[in-house]
Amino acid sequence: MTATTAPPDAPPVTGGEPPRRRAFRRGRLVPYWLLLPGILWLIVFFLVPLVYQASTSVQTGSLENGFQVTWHFQTYWDALQQYYPQFLRSLLYAAVATLLCLVVGYPLAYLIAFRAGRHRNLLLVLVIAPFFTSFLIRTLAWKTILADGGPVVGFLSSAHILDITAALGWTSGHRVLATPLAVVTGLTYNFLPFMILPLYTSLERIDHRLHEAAGDLYATPWTTFRKVTFPMSLPGVVSGTLLTFIPSSGDYVNAQLLGSADTKMIGSVIQSQFLTVLDYPTAAALSFILMAVVLFVVTFYIRRAGTEELL
Repeated sequence: MTATTAPPDAPPVTGGEPPRRRAFRRGRLVPYWLLLPGILWLIVFFLVPLVYQASTSVQTGSLENGFQVTWHFQTYWDALQQYYPQFLRSLLYAAVATLLCLVVGYPLAYLIAFRAGRHRNLLLVLVIAPFFTSFLIRTLAWKTILADGGPVVGFLSSAHILDITAALGWTSGHRVLATPLAVVTGLTYNFLPFMILPLYTSLERIDHRLHEAAGDLYATPWTTFRKVTFPMSLPGVVSGTLLTFIPSSGDYVNAQLLGSADTKMIGSVIQSQFLTVLDYPTAAALSFILMAVVLFVVTFYIRRAGTEELL
């Protein structure tokens, strides 16, 4: 029997994986390697603290004797029963501040996107300029602006605006500081850029020729805005409201500096439980309840908004 020989131009037979397939598999792993730093960052600075807070919320004990995990879920119910007014107040203040940011920010974003011309960059810098100052200093400045003898309060009093807000329970007589109006004003000012920038980005992407086409079809400016501009800017509206509502619902600086004991928000309660009362389980439970409530509200809002960019 004679042995068969392979033709001289035949490729060598190897038992391993073909080089082309190995290169293809390495190429598929490249995106995951690029995501690895971000994943590690989230694990170390988000997932690990989240798990630690979850374990803290079901502990019992004291700072002197130490805390132990006893799976005491009653802490959640007790915290919710005791501090539900602060939860409702935080959601109300955040919702009002978000609405005010939208009312104030949308015209400004529209102006920058469609009417600013060569001054567009200057206006954008002015929008983000407050970020160059500390959040705390900006809030403290409002204590001077809303001082009892200041020109702002004097104008509001002479215009009888404070009479209306006092009837609504947002101010106390002719005083603005230490009232809900002062807290909401601080929230609106501090988070206004978070509303303007997404709105501007969404409006700037709208093709100007669509406005011209609407005018050619005899649409009035209001009809053009209602049928063309606003629907196409909804992704920016949703993004801006989320970026405003989420941080303002957990804020405690504005309520601490501009409000009083009657305007305390849930962020102030959590801060007090952690640093003053030293009741770590209650503070952790309140944090998780706040996170769950905000997550539910945001999910419901996004689904109702129905913007494809966010779903």
